[in-house]
Amino acid sequence: MGRRAQEIIERAYEEGRKHLLEPEAKTICAEYGIPVPKFKVASEPKEAVEFAEEIGYPVVLKVVSPDVIHKSDVGGVLLNVMDADGVREGFKRVLDTVKGHVPNARIIGVLVEEMAPKGIAEVIVGAIKDPQFGQTLMFGLGGVFVEVLKDVTFRIAPIDEREAKEMIKEIKAYPILTGYRGQPPADVDAIARILVSASELVMENPQVKEMDLNPIIVYEKGAKTVDARIILE
Repeated sequence: MGRRAQEIIERAYEEGRKHLLEPEAKTICAEYGIPVPKFKVASEPKEAVEFAEEIGYPVVLKVVSPDVIHKSDVGGVLLNVMDADGVREGFKRVLDTVKGHVPNARIIGVLVEEMAPKGIAEVIVGAIKDPQFGQTLMFGLGGVFVEVLKDVTFRIAPIDEREAKEMIKEIKAYPILTGYRGQPPADVDAIARILVSASELVMENPQVKEMDLNPIIVYEKGAKTVDARIILE
């Protein structure tokens, strides 16, 4: 049982929140062995620079606010920040832009995160609590493949590694993961482990109503969950 997960979920309920903040969702992911980029939440520019130096450039800056769910839509995300000046200016720019869009937004800080390098593919792992079947997992290729082609597959949790690998093979875009047209193959075992960990996470924390790990960047070796969203019931 993830103790950190339960603490985070209870605190969100106490504060009247159903949407977990991104650092909360990523902390829970990490507790269950789902790989996430290095990150820290800074409350002021000086601290953001310290964290960025510690993590290593380039970094991503993202606003952390209970009132901002879709951060990119309100200018709350800055990618590929290369140095200390960029972090200092970026910190201010992200907050100013968000305040311009959502004047009353409560700002907890700015997430400073390692910028994950480009991989072989981007995938999505999701979970939804179905009224009839309970926790259900979803897998697909990320980005347009999910939105346009609806190329996804589902399983009722819990699942084991064998079922996770079956899920991965079921999508039409599977050849992209196996080394399509001279591309190196992606680490399918790493994806399978993330699916099994996601299954454990939602089974042990039944308050999770929806989980969206998207995109997960997959490399020849390993993977990184760049964005994580968790909604409680």
